[in-house]
Amino acid sequence: MKPKILLTTLLAATLLTTSCSQTANYDHYTGKGPEALGEPITTPVKVHIIYDNYVYKEGTQADWGFSILIEGLDKCILFDTGTRPDIFEANFKKMGLDATEIDEVFISHEHGDHFGGLGALLNMNPDIKVVVPETFSNNFFRIPEKTGSVTELVSKPVQVCNGLYSTGVLGRAIPEQSMVLNTAKGLVVMTGCSHPGIINILTQVKNDFGKEIYMVFGGFHLMNSSEEQINKIIEQMHQLGVQKCGATHCTGEQQIEWFRQAFGGNFVEMGTGNILTIL
Repeated sequence: MKPKILLTTLLAATLLTTSCSQTANYDHYTGKGPEALGEPITTPVKVHIIYDNYVYKEGTQADWGFSILIEGLDKCILFDTGTRPDIFEANFKKMGLDATEIDEVFISHEHGDHFGGLGALLNMNPDIKVVVPETFSNNFFRIPEKTGSVTELVSKPVQVCNGLYSTGVLGRAIPEQSMVLNTAKGLVVMTGCSHPGIINILTQVKNDFGKEIYMVFGGFHLMNSSEEQINKIIEQMHQLGVQKCGATHCTGEQQIEWFRQAFGGNFVEMGTGNILTIL
């Protein structure tokens, strides 16, 4: 897996202004809560890594950002859309994906490296429902408004479809939602950037869903963490039941290597073009 982290100037402008939210104009996403967890998935779920800081498959492009497609459930769900619309669309098409098959897109948080490709996605299919934390600001909603796409808000943990949930809004400084898949081996948590803290997220998920965490992957936002701090996080992950880990995106290059060494054969390689199969 080849690192190709492109720390471009657009990171300096990724957080949109938070003044005067217009979320009162939008409905909240409805569904059961984690108390009605139900049976785990019984058929394989595929996770396509469309956008990431690292290349896994030749012919796809790496860039600072994150986007995955979750398929094999009652709904086809996109989680985040990366930074640059051109790279998102190029990787999407290179991987042979079809936007008309996507039902909904969940955006983890209001940073441009997670929603920058949204306009390109909605141009391919304006019928995709956009689901965001209720804390999003006015400027964001102009994107789905351009294509007349439906936007709904998330506040609390909510079922997306059988086996898949949003964590609801976690954190205060930079509010964020993650995705949770219910499997027979435990919960699989998919994160955008983990601004609320990766251990805080996992602890809240375990408390809300009443089940141990089996796997976690995505951005962990640990670029400035020491080896000692990473080892402590890994220890806490194990205490929460985590057996498999796929650290990527904003985790930090050296920090990813420490996760890889600690988890060994249970480290999940990420990168653009890769497809994870979960059961």
